[in-house]
Amino acid sequence: MTSGFVRGRQGRVQGEFAALEADLIRHLVSQVVELVSDDAPHAGRPGAGASEDPLAGLLDFDGPVDSPDDPVLARLLPDAYRDDDEAAGEFRRFTERSMRDQKAGNGRAVVSSLTGAGLPAVGEDVGDAVVELELGPADVQAWLRCLTDVRLALAIRLGVEEGDEDYWDALPDDSPQAYLRDVYDWLGFVQETLVAAAWRS
Repeated sequence: MTSGFVRGRQGRVQGEFAALEADLIRHLVSQVVELVSDDAPHAGRPGAGASEDPLAGLLDFDGPVDSPDDPVLARLLPDAYRDDDEAAGEFRRFTERSMRDQKAGNGRAVVSSLTGAGLPAVGEDVGDAVVELELGPADVQAWLRCLTDVRLALAIRLGVEEGDEDYWDALPDDSPQAYLRDVYDWLGFVQETLVAAAWRS
């Protein structure tokens, strides 16, 4: 896997991926979108009518106050205050739904850009096609944030830690964990090429 991003014309960013690579990105991104969308709190208060404070509905005053049980969600939606449970709960009550929506929106933007660039629909044979992307500034931001979330989710699920290279190097090549660690590293490379392409003078 060697695909990535380069600086294009007029400041836009161009990316090129084998269809299999693009399909892998779509699959991983879709899993994160599903994760942050499942059991997401609903906006507004049940039964709220026109007389209710509209600001209350917008800010979702009845959001959750507890950190998610799923370790990946807990990392994607971290507490704002580590040493103050009450303040962290209040902050989460007002912001968690918005954070979930933003992350899901970034993921959907990534998937949309891939399908818009010609990636066949889910379930169709992707073959040997090449997916060529052209990203504007908003797309670049969505990709960067989404790739960060995907890599974070993989790291938590795999138990990746700093300085654990010997463990991963010792795994057999046909190990599913070794494959996913390679995917994690490759996504890091893709993200690096995107950063370099987006901010190269």
